Amino acid sequence: MKFNITITKAKLVDEFLEHWSNDDYRQLLEAFEFEEAANVADSELREMLFLAMSDLEPDESARIVLNYKLGNDLNEGQIDQISHEMLLDKISEEYADINYHHELFHINQLLYKAYNGNFPSAKASIIEFELKPLTNEKMEVEVDKTFALRALSAGIIERAVLKRLFDDQLAGEKDFPEAEAIIWEFTALGEDHYRLITSEYWLDQTDFETGEFESTVEIED
Repeated sequence: MKFNITITKAKLVDEFLEHWSNDDYRQLLEAFEFEEAANVADSELREMLFLAMSDLEPDESARIVLNYKLGNDLNEGQIDQISHEMLLDKISEEYADINYHHELFHINQLLYKAYNGNFPSAKASIIEFELKPLTNEKMEVEVDKTFALRALSAGIIERAVLKRLFDDQLAGEKDFPEAEAIIWEFTALGEDHYRLITSEYWLDQTDFETGEFESTVEIED
């Protein structure tokens, strides 16, 4: 099926404040052994957390936050290794298992803000686009993460990381389970418009040759 795709908005951000709830901040304060965490005003939680972090070395704070968010998924050795590596590298782009890139981005950026740049800063890409069939036929297929990436791939330059690593998957020649981890959030905005959030590493505005292009995606019966 053929589509016309228009990139309607693209921007980079270095943080999603809404990712961290007040409950997260309070539990982290307790993990940092900050007394009276339950009595801190909501408006002061983030500032108090950064103050608690300042009493420790960056890698120690990283270990605590990593354990809070990923302690049920990663073992102690993995967390210890990441806590050191993230001071040197963009771990949310380079960690071998891409299923953890999303959460590692949020952890990294919280630490980056707390330590005024001691951690390398990463960026997330927010891309909104219109995906419109070239014919008048009604599109009955569900537009999910995999479908979106395959549709967008027609406009992505060949040297883009996404194309170099997943060209066969984007072409539909192989299954593409990695799409679930590559796109962190995918939202249908209505009237053939969609929004995706991913890492700058995987996709950003500079990876598109033009803001409007045609694409063909094979629809399975």
